[in-house]
Amino acid sequence: MMLGLLKGLSYLPLPVLYGIGNAVFILTFYLVRWRRKLAAANLAQSFPEKSEQERKRILRNHYRNLGRVLAEALWGLRADAEKVRARVIVENPEVVKAYADRGQSVLLMAAHFCNWEWTILAAGLWLPVPTAAVYKPQRNEGADRFLKNARSRFGATMIPHKIFTKEVIKRRNEINAYALVADQTPLKDANKHWAHFLNQDTAFFVGTDKLAKIMKAPVFFVEMRRVRQGYYKIRLELIAEPPYDRDGDTDIISRYAEALEREIRKSPEDWLWIHNKWKYTKPLDTE
Repeated sequence: MMLGLLKGLSYLPLPVLYGIGNAVFILTFYLVRWRRKLAAANLAQSFPEKSEQERKRILRNHYRNLGRVLAEALWGLRADAEKVRARVIVENPEVVKAYADRGQSVLLMAAHFCNWEWTILAAGLWLPVPTAAVYKPQRNEGADRFLKNARSRFGATMIPHKIFTKEVIKRRNEINAYALVADQTPLKDANKHWAHFLNQDTAFFVGTDKLAKIMKAPVFFVEMRRVRQGYYKIRLELIAEPPYDRDGDTDIISRYAEALEREIRKSPEDWLWIHNKWKYTKPLDTE
């Protein structure tokens, strides 16, 4: 049923989908109040310097943006390359080409910011090398196949998150752009990198440092901003590059956290505040 609904909605024109997205905003924010308590608490912890009225405005605009992103994600499932390319511009794809010309792959660290679903589509259209992106498979095989095919139709390869590291190492002699949404929260028992992020200690996934060293690859932060409704620009910001110290910590995760916080502070309503990013606290014996 869900798969049929997704397929059906993806045929609708974008203005109609925006209308549906606005209805979802009204339903989730005003009526159901879906995760509002969590999102409000996240904002209060992250921006204690802002007034309550400012945080309420950010919260409301965040839910409105979620409705828009839902509409755009559905439309993007079938949109053709020319239309997507016109709506999501990668401003500096030449930085990837410069490394590719030297035989180097790159790592792209994105976030749940603006329209993350369109990021992988844009990468396949704009970057001069093949893109491989990590993703979490759906439980329903039909839905998983449909979404994977939709996301990869402009040339990207979708790699399940559980085998991503193994696949990247296996392909280390190929030249690719490896993309991951890096602001997700690791499991409680998993290894973590702790960074001071948005006014609090925050757990991030580890592994990017290791992959960058193994591949001798530069790492870029994917900076995405909303130009206006339905239009975005992406800029790739270099946050680390080889040669890496074999024994040293390149601190790539902390640099990523700093870059992401900068963008969130510029446009806080564009980050995913309904995500339970701070579900547990930093142990006292952790540096």
